[in-house]
Amino acid sequence: MAVREILEYPHPVLREVAKPVPRVDDEIRRLVDDMAETMYDAPGVGLAAPQIGVSLRVFVIDIASEDEPSELYVFINPEIVTTHGTQVWNEGCLSFPGVSEEIKRAEQVTVRALDRDGNSFELQADGLLAVALQHENDHLNGVLMIDKLSALKKRMMGRKLAKKQKSQDAEA
Repeated sequence: MAVREILEYPHPVLREVAKPVPRVDDEIRRLVDDMAETMYDAPGVGLAAPQIGVSLRVFVIDIASEDEPSELYVFINPEIVTTHGTQVWNEGCLSFPGVSEEIKRAEQVTVRALDRDGNSFELQADGLLAVALQHENDHLNGVLMIDKLSALKKRMMGRKLAKKQKSQDAEA
């Protein structure tokens, strides 16, 4: 297992539509293990393969708080099959470090996917897990949280990111 570099906006790989995983094998399981280690190291509650430069339809999620045991969910070739209701959640993203915004999402979702062993499963989720599922699934389609914002909020986030980049460049 290895911690991988997390790509930050506006890296072009983040805009690619990820390709389906043809088969779940040891290489995919190593990818999943690296993704989990990278997510926990960041720390975050979810990570999609494109965020580490791998354009495959894979993401991992663990919404357990620090005082709870970890519960890692692995989604390979996920498909959101139903959505219900709406909720607004203050979301962050490992590809937008230090930035969070209120994003409107479905309140409940059902997702169908393969697990790390290639077994098909279906999961119904609400709350933070539903938000994380939708957020990470968006990454597989080249959709980022900035795309969910109003024009004004996009400009404000763009300025915030540009200012952060400028200060990083000055430190280097």
